[in-house]
Amino acid sequence: MTQVTERGTRLSAAPRAGVRRRSPAAAACVVGGAVAAGLGLGFLAVLVIVLWISSPYPDSGPGGALHLAAGLWLLAHGTELLRYETLSGVPAPVGVTPLLLVALPVLLMRRAARLGGASDEEDEEVLPATAVFSAVLCGYLAVGAFATVYAAGGPMPADPISAAWHVPLVAVLAAAGGVWGAKGRPLGPLPNWLPGGVRRGFVRPRYALALRAGAGGALVLLGGGALLVGASLAWHGAQVQASFLSLTGVWSGRFAVLLLALALIPNAMVWGAAYALGPGFALGAEVTATPLGFAGAPALPRFPLLEALPAAGPGTPLTWAAAGVPVVAGLAVGWFAVRRAREVSYGETALTAALGALVCGVAMAGLAAVSAGPLGSRRLAEFGPVWWATGAAAFAWTLVLAVPVAVGVHAWRYRPAEGPVAVDADAPVDDGWHDSGVRELRWEAMRKAAGTLVPEIVPEPAPLVPLGPPAVPAASAPAAPAAPAVRARRAVTVVAGLDLRPGPGPAPVAPPVPPGPPPVIGVRVLARRKPPA
Repeated sequence: MTQVTERGTRLSAAPRAGVRRRSPAAAACVVGGAVAAGLGLGFLAVLVIVLWISSPYPDSGPGGALHLAAGLWLLAHGTELLRYETLSGVPAPVGVTPLLLVALPVLLMRRAARLGGASDEEDEEVLPATAVFSAVLCGYLAVGAFATVYAAGGPMPADPISAAWHVPLVAVLAAAGGVWGAKGRPLGPLPNWLPGGVRRGFVRPRYALALRAGAGGALVLLGGGALLVGASLAWHGAQVQASFLSLTGVWSGRFAVLLLALALIPNAMVWGAAYALGPGFALGAEVTATPLGFAGAPALPRFPLLEALPAAGPGTPLTWAAAGVPVVAGLAVGWFAVRRAREVSYGETALTAALGALVCGVAMAGLAAVSAGPLGSRRLAEFGPVWWATGAAAFAWTLVLAVPVAVGVHAWRYRPAEGPVAVDADAPVDDGWHDSGVRELRWEAMRKAAGTLVPEIVPEPAPLVPLGPPAVPAASAPAAPAAPAVRARRAVTVVAGLDLRPGPGPAPVAPPVPPGPPPVIGVRVLARRKPPA
């Protein structure tokens, strides 16, 4: 649609055309979000169907298997499932999310948002970050709502209230990470409505170092938890094997148990880290496993990973040795919190280490929260570590160790040189070796001190150029007029720091001036050299 002005010029509706060009890109982002959700659902559906086909005694048809796949997809987002087939007849919630399953929707959603915010062609218009984020999120949540409704007719339906906020939360975080990566990971300034001191403070290097130090401490804790779990599995190898073989006798069932155990390994790593930190993890009502003791009789189902639990009773020196894991984590936070700059003060280093300990505590609290959940009702309503206790313990361990370690590493790294240092009183202070003219003076002094070891290089004389009648003394008359000559123009290097003013006392007697061009005082004439190619 065009508009005609008074002069008859036609104006095209550019904003309307821009909206039309953007609508296919927005639709593509919506489809990308829906495809990301569909791929996750399809992967789990194929896996469940294969296990259902290979089972010799399937208890439901293919429809029940597909409903179960939809429930597992919602469980991967942290949604609680409800199990109605219980001995008491009371629905039992299942809220322990296998953390390895969470990686599937997160990676797919992040990839969809990243592709929506990128452009392969130069002339292709790229949508703003907010538009890409909204479009991808709409497509993903539409499929999530359909999966929630579809899983309601299966053996383990999802809790609608839990699905209403778990699925959007995971989708929002993954989409935000994808859009941020597509835009080149811009940190940028903070919003203008924040105080200026806050915006200036967050651009300091201490926050990047604190994030790196906290992430390093959290990784050390997770690695230590994995080490504890592996050592305990090897220690209780016979019990683990007996539990694995007693669950089912067919290879498809054992394969399913193995897959579930692999998906729960990240949960076991977090639980091992919580055990090493001290608070431990709950195994039901009033039953907690800590290094100081394991009291109570938990009502646990038979599962290979649960056979690696420590024996009931008070703690032993072997369980107390788990405290070495947070000690190493605190040392790691202190090491990574030191900046490679001499001008940083000790207070700044200590503050960076404290912020790194805070980041480590927050990260461990979040991991403990997502790795725990109920496995049933009554005695199994509490299962896993307590998030606030785990985060507080991680912060306390790393704070106590990281701050002195960071200060000590900073002091050792930038300690003064050992031994006496000879200082020349006549030498200029901070003259700079590479200043203009200083290198030539030092080389001249070294050549004179070396004597005949370093021969003097005399530059070739420059050609003489006649300018006019020369100035001659009055006592002598020239025999014949001769053209004066001066040397060709040479590069002049000014030596900084030379005092050319006459000092107090009698003026020195000037030496006789030889015939030729007048000398230049206070400068050093050097031949111009051709720069290297």
